[in-house]
Amino acid sequence: MAKSNTKPQPQEIIPEVSAEIPVTFKPVEPISRFTEFDIHLFASGKHFKLYEKFGSHVMEHEGVTGTYFAVWAPNARYVSVIGNFNYWDRGTHRLYVRLDSSGIWEGWIPNVGNGEVYKYFIVANSGEEMEKGDPYALRWEEPPSTASVVWDTWYEWKDYQWLEERGEKNKLNAPMSVYEVHLGSWLRDPNEPDRRLRIPEFADRLVEHVKECGFTHVEFMPIMQHPYEPSWGYQITGYYAANTKYGSPQEIMMLIEKLHQNGIGVLLDWVPSHFPGDLTGLYRFDGSHLYEHADPRQGYHPDWKSYIFNYGRNEIRSFLLSNAIFWLDRYHVDGLRVDAVASMLYLDYSRNAGEWIPNVFGGRENLEAISLFKELNTIIYREYPDTQTIAEESTAFPGVSRPTYTGGLGFGMKWMMGWMNDTLKYFEKDPAYRKYHQDQFTFSTVYGFTENFMLPLSHDEVVYGKKALVSKMPGDEWQRFANLRLLYTYMFTHSGTKLIFMGGEFGQTSEWNFTQSLDWHLLQYAPHQGMKNLISEINALYKKEPALYEKSFTADGFEWIDTQDKENTVVVYSRKGNSPKETLVIALNMTPIPRTNYRVGVPMQGMYTEIFNSDSVRFWGTGQYENGTYMAEEIAWQGKAYSIGINIPPLSGVVFKVW
Repeated sequence: MAKSNTKPQPQEIIPEVSAEIPVTFKPVEPISRFTEFDIHLFASGKHFKLYEKFGSHVMEHEGVTGTYFAVWAPNARYVSVIGNFNYWDRGTHRLYVRLDSSGIWEGWIPNVGNGEVYKYFIVANSGEEMEKGDPYALRWEEPPSTASVVWDTWYEWKDYQWLEERGEKNKLNAPMSVYEVHLGSWLRDPNEPDRRLRIPEFADRLVEHVKECGFTHVEFMPIMQHPYEPSWGYQITGYYAANTKYGSPQEIMMLIEKLHQNGIGVLLDWVPSHFPGDLTGLYRFDGSHLYEHADPRQGYHPDWKSYIFNYGRNEIRSFLLSNAIFWLDRYHVDGLRVDAVASMLYLDYSRNAGEWIPNVFGGRENLEAISLFKELNTIIYREYPDTQTIAEESTAFPGVSRPTYTGGLGFGMKWMMGWMNDTLKYFEKDPAYRKYHQDQFTFSTVYGFTENFMLPLSHDEVVYGKKALVSKMPGDEWQRFANLRLLYTYMFTHSGTKLIFMGGEFGQTSEWNFTQSLDWHLLQYAPHQGMKNLISEINALYKKEPALYEKSFTADGFEWIDTQDKENTVVVYSRKGNSPKETLVIALNMTPIPRTNYRVGVPMQGMYTEIFNSDSVRFWGTGQYENGTYMAEEIAWQGKAYSIGINIPPLSGVVFKVW
């Protein structure tokens, strides 16, 4: 165990405390893990490994094992550690405040080790008393209990081959197909449907399923400690702690390791936009608005009834930067999907006139958050250049996924919310009326290369009365499944990386419910097994064909061939890789009427072979309109010198490759 030789001088003056606190002052050694440089970095907003300093750390001191505690509480005049080990006595183990005005309280308590529960008892300068969990705790009790737990993140990792190779899997010109997962509701025991399974109970099955479906990555909705389950993890109290309901930190690391060993990357939802007002959490941590803005026009989020970090306070910047790095470092995650970026970029987000404060230039942009994002991405890509950051950002803010040296925010990718909204609205329409909305369908490429876009069909689209994806589709059962197969064909052949929420891969028919399992029993039925087969094969196609990923974010990788045949409601486009021999031609039929011997223009002379057909019997299609290989004819069509006549099945998409 680590030994500390640093002994700052203990505070000379014992602070006044309330009469109810029995001040017995049992030995708390005033040792420290902080150097002067650490304090300087922390106060400058430049420390990004604070988890090595703050929190609770089991360590040996003068031959005795104990735990070092450190907490930031600059508005406190008394801080002690309370727990089972001292019968929750508020006066037993007082921490020492550093004399450098950093506001850090620290000390080492003998004979306290892993598994001990604890809180900080804090008396504010105002005299207010409170019990708080540790902002840097690595583990918490399972709700409704609210204490922190002394723990560590030691794990004997066996994923080093993945880490050595992941740069190739995560680069921008590689295929990225993401399976979004809520760990608490992916699977439950049918015999105990109300019991949330712990990770060891389903880890192997999850890994096997993701591998069968061919996804390259999983994205976990927030796995940090959160007390309120209906928040789905987006209301976090323990930013450095894995959710105890899922398992121990090491059990979550085991799942990540298994995914890595099977060639699957792991992305993690990260929520720097807000936190809840739980009394044991960050809110008014030391009796002051320490982590949040004091003015509710800046510090309170009206939509989520939560609190907004003070991005302009250097110590808070260090807290958030360190937290992002923590998950990349200790949990080996391969990237962060940053939640609710738009809410951070704009001071007037979801606010009426008079409910927000302009920036120093009178504008609505949150300059402090913008600065934080730039620094965040600079640090991550410097320290972990083989990872990715992805912004959930729904506005037209410029340069979200552009490098910071060009003025951008520096994210690797951005969710393409416009594509998602336009596409779902289009597919929800009766096919008879789609011809009147063709421009809506094709609008995505007008702005499609201004950012590095990821196409998301996320959890947000299948809750709160929005219906499951297949249930959004019009028509009878066959048409609904055919429509969803067509949508996926369009999605996977469109420019950009991909994301599908769990259940979408087999056509879950009911909305997502975080309190229950996905409807795995549906896979015994042909439509659902067919949908899973389609996802497996289209993921394989996506990974196999360079034209679908080599130029995902540049206009020269995509070309509309025909968008004007509104009467037949057919669209044709091509995808291009680095070599002309990699060119693909895609035709989509948006109606239930088959189009036989339908002529389409092709980019070049050569043989064109069908390599994918969403109407295959393997996918629960008709299988009646398959295509073989066609030699391009010198017949000018749709602005091209060559063309071919093909069959396009009803509500289906076909993909051809030139040879």
